[in-house]
Amino acid sequence: MATILEEYIAKHPGSAQRYAEATQIFPGGVTHDNRYAQPFPLYITHGTGPCKWDVDGHEYIDYVSGHGALILGHSHPAIAAAVSEQIYRGTHLGACTDEELRWAKAIMALMPSVERVRFHSSGTEATLMAMRLARAYTGKNKIIKLQDHFHGWHDYAMAGSDRPAPGIPQESWGSMVIVPSGDLGAVEDALNRDSDIAAIILEPTGAHYGQLPFDTPNYLKGLRDLTHQNGVVLIFDEVVTGFRASPGGAQVLYDVEPDLTTMAKIVAGALPGGAVGGKAEIVDMIAHRGDPEWDNRERVYHPGTFNGNPLSAVAGSVCLEMIASQPINQRADAMANRLKLGLNEVLGKMEVAGHAHGVASMIHLVLADCDCDRGICTMPHNEIKAAIGSPAVTALKRSMQNNGIDIMGRDSFLVSSTHTEIEIDKTLSAVEMSLAEVRAEGLL
Repeated sequence: MATILEEYIAKHPGSAQRYAEATQIFPGGVTHDNRYAQPFPLYITHGTGPCKWDVDGHEYIDYVSGHGALILGHSHPAIAAAVSEQIYRGTHLGACTDEELRWAKAIMALMPSVERVRFHSSGTEATLMAMRLARAYTGKNKIIKLQDHFHGWHDYAMAGSDRPAPGIPQESWGSMVIVPSGDLGAVEDALNRDSDIAAIILEPTGAHYGQLPFDTPNYLKGLRDLTHQNGVVLIFDEVVTGFRASPGGAQVLYDVEPDLTTMAKIVAGALPGGAVGGKAEIVDMIAHRGDPEWDNRERVYHPGTFNGNPLSAVAGSVCLEMIASQPINQRADAMANRLKLGLNEVLGKMEVAGHAHGVASMIHLVLADCDCDRGICTMPHNEIKAAIGSPAVTALKRSMQNNGIDIMGRDSFLVSSTHTEIEIDKTLSAVEMSLAEVRAEGLL
């Protein structure tokens, strides 16, 4: 009987051939770190709804969901029609457009905290601008960042990462203050020690969109109180959670209003695009005033060739307007809950140490026991990380791909509104089969 790895290699000759070519073109053979896999990653040709297909003709139920961007699933007809129509009107008009107005209004209709918005081309750009705006607005220099929280790949965002950072001057991190995730006392201590704190930035459901969660409602409310008391800007990075944790993001789900919000992925209808939104007085640090001193010396400078690009604008507008008017989130959340309950049942039935947890349509599978309520996991973060890094998890993901399931990273299922009971139940059967295969190889 073939091993999981042998089956993977035998099933995917087309992906193997393309990867061999790619290693001579791209560093590491990939164009995104998360796509790196051994012995080779899958090459995908197209997707529709909750499914996608690889170059060898295999179908996958997809939980990568465009790295979280595809709340509407692959190739949604309304998005495809809007983008196709806009292509013929212009892909880059180099001017202000009605499309950017419509896009901004769609964001503001869902997120009451957004009084002003500025568009970018990615989440990384958005978090960089949010930090810059906070520094300019407060006249202070330092940003508090929570350990393990992800805010893109710019120099400041890489502070507090669990990986080395070649190419980043250590001096870049002199303005970053790293505190443990979920520890209000540590934030309070940092604020008491240092009067030069401009802002705190965090993923509002915990690191990696809730893979490493905290006591979300209480922690967020505590942060809001601390930042108010200390004149510190509160930044929610809702690049993944925005319009997914709820139609208005984690901030609406937990009723905690940040000063600034960073967005990408769903905000652009799964096209390239990002945004910073929030209090007018902060975002208006970018605004021209007609005063040469302000405009040329004090104003926050912000160019960007593809800011508010018409294609992203129409895709984002259509997506957000659908979220506002249809039960998009309710469908995704219901299917995610079915998946979470089913995963926990499968683990129990097979007597595998593990559990699935998560909120809304973001589900995480951990091969380790926990007595949490399967919503906000209470397992210590170091134990979650150790479980995710085990050989069993690597084998499980590869086996799931052999069995027609593709997940985000090593443990996450990002569910769209196009997943149905059929896809969820097929997924649960595939997971059960994959767990049996991993056990047969002595890894469970």
